[in-house]
Amino acid sequence: MFWNTRQVSVWVYAQPVDMRKSFDGLAAVVTERLGRDPLSGDLFVFVGRNRKRAKVLHWDGTGLCVWAKRLEGGSFSAPWRLPHGDTVRMTLAELQLLLEGTELVGRYPLSPPPYVLGQGASLLTTRSVIANIHKA
Repeated sequence: MFWNTRQVSVWVYAQPVDMRKSFDGLAAVVTERLGRDPLSGDLFVFVGRNRKRAKVLHWDGTGLCVWAKRLEGGSFSAPWRLPHGDTVRMTLAELQLLLEGTELVGRYPLSPPPYVLGQGASLLTTRSVIANIHKA
């Protein structure tokens, strides 16, 4: 996929989506259900009910792009089974894992949270939570 190297947010809609939807239908889901702007340049990910198909909606600066993938074997992770509400935020690396069909996405924190200056104590707490997950 052709994403630039700037900081891009990835938003996964955590409900099954009708994979017949295209540009306008997916943009409507982004606006109405996620409360986000489909023209922001962020990536919006949708997974079908049978988890064989996924689509990514992206504004590249000149128009909306829809990237689609159908798995021939296995299935995509089911974002609606995660305890995150209607939206799951991911990194580009986690999106790549999701599109490869791995089941680890969403089960474990695969990327550290964004670092915010002055929140060193919360970073230590997050690291201890991750360490405890890996021990289990």
